[in-house]
Amino acid sequence: MATIFSRIVAGEIPCHKVAENEEFFAFLDINPLAEGHTLVIPKAEIDYIFDIDDDQLGCMMVFAKRVAAALQTTIVCKRIALSVIGLEVPHAHIHLVPINKESDVYFGREKLAADHEKMAELAAKIQENYK
Repeated sequence: MATIFSRIVAGEIPCHKVAENEEFFAFLDINPLAEGHTLVIPKAEIDYIFDIDDDQLGCMMVFAKRVAAALQTTIVCKRIALSVIGLEVPHAHIHLVPINKESDVYFGREKLAADHEKMAELAAKIQENYK
């Protein structure tokens, strides 16, 4: 059975896409820790990030770096935090979270409410800054 992320890539479930290439896909997290919280995934359904082929993992990090640069250009923040936890969805993914302090990337805290209109506007701005 396809993961929720595979279904997003296939267009079966809507998302707020910020970037895509042949191998990878990036979209806004529906339960964000911060405005702009983005998930970067391989299009191939691979459960654990360390099961990804070395070359593909390197390419995924380069893709994530470009998405992080677009986020940093779009959202006022000190840094873009990168986190890989991988327990909530059995599909490898990287969290990119705009932060101003370390506690901004604490996953145990309450998430922001999803405002789909604002998320659509933000995704469009991030897409414009993705190079």
